[in-house]
Amino acid sequence: MLIGLYLLLIFVPYVLVTLVGIGHTIFNWKILKMGLKKEEITSMYDVVPYVKTIPFNPIYNIIIWTIFAYLYFFQAGFGSIWQSALFLGTSWALITIIIDLFGWVIIKHPWRMTFKEMYVDYQPWITLIYISIFFSPFIAAIFII
Repeated sequence: MLIGLYLLLIFVPYVLVTLVGIGHTIFNWKILKMGLKKEEITSMYDVVPYVKTIPFNPIYNIIIWTIFAYLYFFQAGFGSIWQSALFLGTSWALITIIIDLFGWVIIKHPWRMTFKEMYVDYQPWITLIYISIFFSPFIAAIFII
């Protein structure tokens, strides 16, 4: 395994998926003129432009992570592709769960969510996102074989 490539191919798709989601929210707000549910925002779920992007989040993830898994296989070599896919899918899913916990729940910022908002209110989407990340290397492997 190429550790530098591995780390790069965790960081880049994570940031890219985040930027696509933010861009989609801004598109909904500025271009489609979606407003807020109410004047005072107490939760991310009060932001209509964001809420409208939620069903698309697993789609962004399955596409972007599959592309980066495909790139990993071509750069790192194939070896046992199914074993590599299992390693990538498992490690990528676990690492993104940890990054999400810190980046979206623990660290304070304007888009921060509570634990309940992130892991209960965001169902089934958050689970589908992690499943998408897990299965993306297997999908990439299918395209390689």
